[in-house]
This record gives sequence, C-alpha cells and structure tokens, in this order.
Amino acid sequence: MQQLTGMDASFLYFETRNAPTHIGSFAIYDQSTAPGGQVTFKGILANVERRLHLARCFRQKLVTVPLDLDHPYWIEDPDFDLEFHVRHIALPHPGDWRQLCIQVARVHSRPLDLARPLWEMYVIEGLDNVEGVPPGGFAVLTKIHHAAIDGVSGAELAGAIHDTAPDAEPPPPEDRWVPEREPSYLELAARTTLNNVRNPFRFVQALGRSAPGLMNAFRDVEEHEVETSASVPRTRFNGTISPHRVVEGRSFSLQDIRDIRKRVPGATVNDVILTVCSGALRAYLAHHDELPEESLVAMAPISVRTEEEEGTAGNRISAMSVTLYSDEPEPLERLRKVYVGTQASKATAEAIGARTMTDITQFMPGALAGLAARLYTRLGLANAVKPFLNTVITNVPGPRIPLYFTGARMVGLYGMGPVMDGMGIIHPVFSCAGRISISVTACRAMLPDPGFYAECLQNAFDELLAAANAPAP
Repeated sequence: MQQLTGMDASFLYFETRNAPTHIGSFAIYDQSTAPGGQVTFKGILANVERRLHLARCFRQKLVTVPLDLDHPYWIEDPDFDLEFHVRHIALPHPGDWRQLCIQVARVHSRPLDLARPLWEMYVIEGLDNVEGVPPGGFAVLTKIHHAAIDGVSGAELAGAIHDTAPDAEPPPPEDRWVPEREPSYLELAARTTLNNVRNPFRFVQALGRSAPGLMNAFRDVEEHEVETSASVPRTRFNGTISPHRVVEGRSFSLQDIRDIRKRVPGATVNDVILTVCSGALRAYLAHHDELPEESLVAMAPISVRTEEEEGTAGNRISAMSVTLYSDEPEPLERLRKVYVGTQASKATAEAIGARTMTDITQFMPGALAGLAARLYTRLGLANAVKPFLNTVITNVPGPRIPLYFTGARMVGLYGMGPVMDGMGIIHPVFSCAGRISISVTACRAMLPDPGFYAECLQNAFDELLAAANAPAP
C-alpha cells in the first residue's frame, strides 16, 4: 500500500463533474509491419497482459481515507479485469480525420471510474480516409488519471507497451503479481491520525526551505526589471466550462522547427512551439474580433523529476508563467520576445525552487481542497475573478526511434489534456520519430470550430517558417 503525494492527490481533489483530470494520447499505427501483416484485438489484449508488470499503475486502484482527512492510497486491485480497461471501437465510413477527432473527444470527455485502476485504452479501427495513414491503419487512445502520472512518467508508461522491433518480446516479470486486500476503516483511521500529527512540523520545514527562493525571485524582479505576466487578459477560454470536449492537432517536421530556432540565437525548440501556439491563438481570436490588446499568458509545466525518480509513476512537476506576446504581429520578432521571456521565467522558477514548491502540496487538506473546487465551480467564480492564465502548453519529449505496438509501427502521436473552469484550452505537444505534433483539447462551447483552429496552427507555423527562410534584410 502506497500513499499518494499531495500533488498527485490534488488532481483528485480538484476534479469536478465538468472537469475530469485525466490526461491521454492517441497514437496511429501501420499494422503492415506486424508479423503476418495484421493485428487482432485478441492479440492486443494478450500483448498488454504480458506487459502489466512493467508499470505499477496498470493494476493499482485508489483507497480513500475516512472523511478525506488524508491523501488516498494505492493498492494492487484484487478484482483487476483487463477487458474492462482495453476496449474496441470503429469509425463509421468514410473514417476521416475529423471523425477520429470527434470520437477521441467524446471518449476523453467521460471521467474514469475511480473505483478501478485509473486508465482506459481504446483500439479504434476504420481509419480509411485519414491522410498519411496506410491502409488498415488503426489508432489507440489511452487515457489515464493525472493522479497516477505526469507527462514524463506517461512517456515512460508508453515505453512499457511498445517495442523497438516488431517481433520483440517483453521481459518476464521478476516476481509473481500478488493483489492486496483492502485496508479496514480502522487501519486507515490510524494511519490518518499519525500523518496529521506529523504534518504541521513537516509543513513548517518545507515552507522554510522555500522562503529564501521566494525572496530571491522578488529581488530579481525588482533589481533587473524583469517583465512579468501579472496582467492576464480575459478571453473566451477564461470562463466556466461545459462537460463536452473537442480535440484537434497538426504535425510538423522537427527539422523545420530546428531550422526556425536558429534564426534567434539561443532559442529552443520549445520557444518555437510557444510562438506557433501564440500565433494560432492570435489569429483565432482576431478572426472572432476578440483579440485583446495585452499579450496572452501561458503556463508551461516543468519536470522536477530526479535521476533517482526515473521510471516511477506519479507527478514530479512545477510550472512557469510564459508571456506569449500575442500582441506582436511579426512572427520572428514574436519568437525573439518569447525566447527572452522564457529565459526570465526559467530564472524565476529556479530561484523559487520548483522542487520545494511541489513539496508544500503534500500538506493540502483533501476535504478542504475538494470543497474549494466545488464552490469555485458552483459559484461561477471563473467568470468573475481575474484570470491566472489563458492556456497551458505542455511539451512532452517522445521517442526518437521507431516504436511498435503488437508489431504495428507508430506513425503518429497526439496528446490530450484536462481543462477546467477558468482555463478552457490546453495544448499538449508530443514528439515522435522526427515529427512534433501540437494538439488542442478545449471546451466545445468555447471552441465550437476546432477544424478552423487547427488551420490557425498550420498557418502560424507556415508563416514562422517562411519568415525564418526569408533572406535577412
């Protein structure tokens, strides 16, 4: 039995009916590389079953404590049922990209069953009219609760179900899997009492470690006049969300993105991604006559996972605030400003100490946090309070070599993320075998035209690439 950290548990506490907090991805595969040239659902079930020992979250479920007075625990589910978690669906004819995105969004909208291990996998057939997908191609949608993984550990989880060769076999388990009995009410109450006695002292220690960093960050802002993103404009994405989602995405050449970043010395691939998202948001809001004069602001997660924690599940993340400079019309100048801004944001995050700030979440009272989330939604405060950010842009490093699932080669990878009241749009970014996809998950009421937004992403990239390739003046 293993207790969730405060950060992991926070994704449970802040989950509401309209805002489930799972994350996910959908990958597209070419089954012609599989032995025999065909993949069956029965073969997929058998393949996943042989790999359950490679990731603990596959068979772990939650056990909550009395009155939510402490964080829940993970136990090995004694009633684990693989066929509940791995499911099989198909697109109707003609099976095009928009149909796939609609089906993915529909599945992503539904919350996970908190009484079972917190993941689901959907094998989607019928991709008969999707550009770039070979005949017989299929998709696999995977959704897993954010309480179980972050983006980095999610990439490691993907490694558990993939191979580097079509005929590879997973390593055998070192030990036989043993389910756990559910702890009694009295056992959980005793653990809760002991933890609550210890927590006040540990909280003071964590707060003490963070104080010097906070002072350094404030001093840097004052002494060096670092531009901050204190003013966040309100957009259509900063209100109360519906329970319905849309999903879209576009894929770009990683080499093109690397060529673009060379036009601004010091700029990174992530800076280019931020600039593309900024350009898409700028174009979309301008099309609807809603572009604010002030720049939009994004939150970018930062992994604080140590080498010792590689291969573990759970969340090891902090975040930094990034000004997107959506008020800058010229693409290369926007990239230059984004680069300068991210350097300042990284320095501030390092000064505060991202690792220490994640430690403080360990002491969040579960019942109080859940009540706060429900009141925030019920009172519609997202429509009244000043926005903290306009979107989240999260870049997850993906595989640099070809990967195979049940022998089928992965040919595309797109992400899905959670949205919430006050932040109705998120941009998951995945890399895969020389390509980078920028996806969008949004509230359907806020983004009723996701196909047009995908065009905005493509146009923003094309404009930036053209500007980068233009002769220097």
